[in-house]
Amino acid sequence: MNIIIKVKNLELTEYLEKLINQKIEKLEKFLNSPDQEVFVEVEKESNHHKKGDIYCAEIIISLTGKKLIAKAQEADLQKAIMQSREEMEIEIKRYKLKKIELPRREAKKSRKEIF
Repeated sequence: MNIIIKVKNLELTEYLEKLINQKIEKLEKFLNSPDQEVFVEVEKESNHHKKGDIYCAEIIISLTGKKLIAKAQEADLQKAIMQSREEMEIEIKRYKLKKIELPRREAKKSRKEIF
């Protein structure tokens, strides 16, 4: 799995890169192809908030005929990355279920029409 990291209003430190790679690599078990590209964008929202920093993490995976996007905003950068990863897991499962269920439904309809 090829992870492409983009940061805005932050510095891409070694720790941040290692954290992102560690958390996002867990998505590999849900994807079929090992050469899948995963785009991760992490940003610190602008300074117009009254208290604290707000971090945004976005994960984009392009699959055949579909683009899956998961986005999360949190006060903690690590929580934002974790939350977006969990949301992406749900999106991948939903995509796979649709891809598997549609042919099953069609086969079921055709069996009913025959009998």
